[in-house]
Amino acid sequence: MDFFSNLIAGLSVALQPVNLIYCFIGVFVGTLVGVLPGIGPVGAMAILLPITFGLSPTAGIIMLAGIYYGSMYGGSTTSILVNLPGEAASVVTCLDGYQMALQGRAGPALGIAAFGSFIAGTLGVIGLQAIAPPLVSVALRFGPPEYFSLVILGLVILTYLAQKSMIKALMMAGVGVLVGTIGLDSMTGQPRFAFSIPELLDGVGLVPLVMGLFGISEIFINVEQTIRREIYKTNLKNLLPSAKDWMESKWAILRGTVIGFCVGALPGPGATISSFVAYAVEKRVSKNPEKFGKGAIEGVAGPESANNSCTAGAMVPLLTMGIPGSLAAAMLLGALMIHGITPGPMLVKQHPDLFWGVITSMYIGNILLLIINLPLIGLWVRLLRVPYAIFFPLILLLCLIGSYALNNSTVDVSLMLLFGVVGYLMRKFEYEAAPLVLAFVLSPIMDQALR
Repeated sequence: MDFFSNLIAGLSVALQPVNLIYCFIGVFVGTLVGVLPGIGPVGAMAILLPITFGLSPTAGIIMLAGIYYGSMYGGSTTSILVNLPGEAASVVTCLDGYQMALQGRAGPALGIAAFGSFIAGTLGVIGLQAIAPPLVSVALRFGPPEYFSLVILGLVILTYLAQKSMIKALMMAGVGVLVGTIGLDSMTGQPRFAFSIPELLDGVGLVPLVMGLFGISEIFINVEQTIRREIYKTNLKNLLPSAKDWMESKWAILRGTVIGFCVGALPGPGATISSFVAYAVEKRVSKNPEKFGKGAIEGVAGPESANNSCTAGAMVPLLTMGIPGSLAAAMLLGALMIHGITPGPMLVKQHPDLFWGVITSMYIGNILLLIINLPLIGLWVRLLRVPYAIFFPLILLLCLIGSYALNNSTVDVSLMLLFGVVGYLMRKFEYEAAPLVLAFVLSPIMDQALR
């Protein structure tokens, strides 16, 4: 009974016109950044974070969450048609999705990706709604030792699963902790690493940090290289998968949903790992594993289902314990803190409208994504032909405005440009930004819990 009463309470919030509008904006922008390779959901969330300052916390988080799970839908389009993943979690979709396009089956590939994403996303939100209340009751018993251990666990898992050097990932986590301690000591009130700069007494802002590391560095990287995008011309009219396609994909979708949700609930792995795991499982259980990499529809259905249900799983530790399981979840945590809301076990008691409103908005967002994705595939394909030289000056302008609007301070703009240069060098020398940002967000919690 609680499940349905919570659902009704959440729908009463999510169906308010202003929240519906920002849910639509979020999923539309998320699809757009998923289609356009390079920006990614974290970069888009960082750029649009200042917009949420003038919104209610519920509307702002609904929009940012929409960008997060909406980008998973859009990433499959470029993976299938261009063999270029729009989002890191869609890398695996290239293996079989593009091969299906070469065989003239781009329509069914796009269709099963969209329907599989919708099914997995909806089932993931049902799992989130069912598991969140019991976890909240458990998290209420957590004290400083448990929170400190949980933060350390998240950082260790994240660095262990780093795509490149684990030593470099640990170094970046250390840098993130150091940057996160800048400002006034929360226990003694003494300034730490502020270098007599008044603006740094409140600490380094999340907005300049992530805008620099992702937005500005992305511009620097793309200025020095030319990306050739050859869009495979194929028939996009037959988007509805056949009965045979559904028979081959149904168990892949269900397995991908379970894998994605479980992996997403763990601090660290994220959607990329879940899609790789789902692909490996499908190849292992298949009676014809040799067809994978040659256009197997299960190789599209499994990973796409996993990366969408993973977003719902990542909301579990964020909303119940205040621990972000991924970089995008860390952005949501930062947005909540900017609005003066502390995520964790008390969130459901202190802000039930936000807690249940955000969860139920994900049902609505998944329906909107299914509605806007399939009819607008032709539009997304045309957008891929727009030169990057047009997009990146606009991104730079939005970054400059957003960082200045945070505190009307040129110091924040300078910090953003500084982190942009740092992020560019990190990419050149293969240092990952994810451990740095996650450690930066978690360091205040870790510092207070330890002491």
